[in-house]
Amino acid sequence: MQHPHGAQLHAEPVALEDDFASAVIGGLSRPQKALPCRYFYDARGSELFEEITHLPEYYPTRTEMGILNAHAGEMTESLPNAGVLVEFGSGSSRKTEILLRQLPRLSAYVMIDVSQTALDGAKARLAEHFPELDVRAIVGDFSFPVALPADLQPRPKTGFFPGSTIGNLTPADAERLLRIFRVALAPAGRLIIGADLKKDARTLVLAYDDPAGVTAAFNLNLLARINRELGADFDLAAFQHEAIYNPRHGRIEMYLVSRTQQQVTVGEHRFTFRPGETIHTENSYKYTIDQFRELARAADWLPRRVWTDEDNMFSVHELIAG
Repeated sequence: MQHPHGAQLHAEPVALEDDFASAVIGGLSRPQKALPCRYFYDARGSELFEEITHLPEYYPTRTEMGILNAHAGEMTESLPNAGVLVEFGSGSSRKTEILLRQLPRLSAYVMIDVSQTALDGAKARLAEHFPELDVRAIVGDFSFPVALPADLQPRPKTGFFPGSTIGNLTPADAERLLRIFRVALAPAGRLIIGADLKKDARTLVLAYDDPAGVTAAFNLNLLARINRELGADFDLAAFQHEAIYNPRHGRIEMYLVSRTQQQVTVGEHRFTFRPGETIHTENSYKYTIDQFRELARAADWLPRRVWTDEDNMFSVHELIAG
């Protein structure tokens, strides 16, 4: 979870019902059953994720906020007065306020998110806090090219992608996304991006499987959403949450595990689960600083400064278009 459990994958798109049904039926039809993590964030899922960010075990949000508060001046010093700040998957834009306070002469702030509701709420709050700021809201999925307003195209642009949402993507997909950002911020763009760092497996697993069971409820809520929106008959008590660290791939993997032999119906489709069979719901890749800088280079970005907390739990990177 980055969003959102990190990203924001509140940065992840909430798809149309047909897309949701296709993704669910297709994912459950695979030998390794899987559901896309972008569907975590219905209203209840977003509430649960907000609870997760306040858990003592879930370090990414508070750690990144600390880094931003400590170094926002340095992060924004290269953005000229006529520049534009572009946030991909903006969600509530609360982290962005830390940077905006350092940019009183910013030309415009562009927020991109799939949720019109999130954009409306953030825009109203920003209007109170920054009444002189030109805020532009774009409804869109940042994982595909998004056209910025024509009048802002010639201006120097800095992208902002906090939360280590990049970690929800495979390295190949992360490279593809970084290339999309590079095009959106051209010419001569700049990107400030958060990336979670590798650390001991116990700390990582606790962040995604907390003793209070909030992350378990977050994961299981995906089944509740399928029941509600697609008329399925998942018995949530017949599944349990599991989070493991896969050292070979350097990632947390989240699953829903069937407690028993059972059948589940989704529309006209019926799926059989063996005891212990899993539904894969999320990956969260962790990087060393050098690994993330190499990923950036592969996407034709030039890595520059890196900011971390004193315990090296999280990192925020400055990338310059090569």
